[in-house]
Amino acid sequence: MTPDAREEAYGRIMDCAVVGVGDASVDEIDLVNIRQATHLAMARAVRALSLAANFALVDGNDAPALPCRCDTLIDGDAKSVSIAAASIIAKVTRDRLMRALHEEFPGYGWFTNKGYGTEEHLFALNRLGPCRHHRRSFAPVYQMLRPVNQEDSFLTA
Repeated sequence: MTPDAREEAYGRIMDCAVVGVGDASVDEIDLVNIRQATHLAMARAVRALSLAANFALVDGNDAPALPCRCDTLIDGDAKSVSIAAASIIAKVTRDRLMRALHEEFPGYGWFTNKGYGTEEHLFALNRLGPCRHHRRSFAPVYQMLRPVNQEDSFLTA
């Protein structure tokens, strides 16, 4: 779907569905890794629902610890309307957050790259250095921030 089509679908979904949105911070992602932070965000989304969920269907093959029963479905966004709707909500929410970050930190091109390690984003990282919204565990950022000399590292002290 195009971004415009997702925005239109987002409005229609929000008008008729019970929706919960969850997120994980940059610090949480660095602490527990992307997979675990994604699971944390999914659990937060389920807890954010205005009605308690009895069951959740999750895209993929890795079931998170949710406050309800759940099952997984590989390629779920192509097979399940509810997973496809959740994917649209997640992407529109992400796109809106990235536009807001772009307004605050325009040099990174977050409006177009959505935070992915594109050539444009990597060039900006090299030019500007990382900001507080960059994951320290993201390899290019980690390489920039790690000490040149291992003796200067607190990890080897």
